[in-house]
Amino acid sequence: MSEDLLERIRRGKLMIFDVDGVLTDGTLYFSEAGAELKAFNARDGHGLKMLKESGVEVAILSARRSRAVDVRAAELGISLVEQGVADKGKGFESLIARARAPAESAGYMGDDLVDMPVLARCGFAASVPEAPEFVRERVHHVTRAPGGRGAVREVCELIMRAQNTLDGAIARQLA
Repeated sequence: MSEDLLERIRRGKLMIFDVDGVLTDGTLYFSEAGAELKAFNARDGHGLKMLKESGVEVAILSARRSRAVDVRAAELGISLVEQGVADKGKGFESLIARARAPAESAGYMGDDLVDMPVLARCGFAASVPEAPEFVRERVHHVTRAPGGRGAVREVCELIMRAQNTLDGAIARQLA
């Protein structure tokens, strides 16, 4: 890990995650009645809980609106949620204001062109291997794991490792 990347991650106080393609694999499921369904990875969720317990605030920012995201966020204890945000730059500004965190201490994980205004503005930008090349070339870190299948957990552990809180998070789970 480069010294620049390490420094960016160490000053992180807020980590924001996109939903479709990051917290999920990007597939949109619809029931016959038209209800939208999403599949979330349990290990990603546990990583979010550990990151939050380690002292980093966690938030969700999505251009789409889904009741499933509200339910999952509540289940994980995430209160900073912005959904149905067409302009993610404005959503980012709202989240950092609510968290009282400067942009350089906020990280964001997104996977598509709509995420670029936030990825370009935050202190630590991450993406997934399935993201378009344009996005992957402009972030600080691209995960090995795919979106919805461990990418979020990977970033959570990367942050905790850089901030020297991962061992403590693991120890709390074993106690």
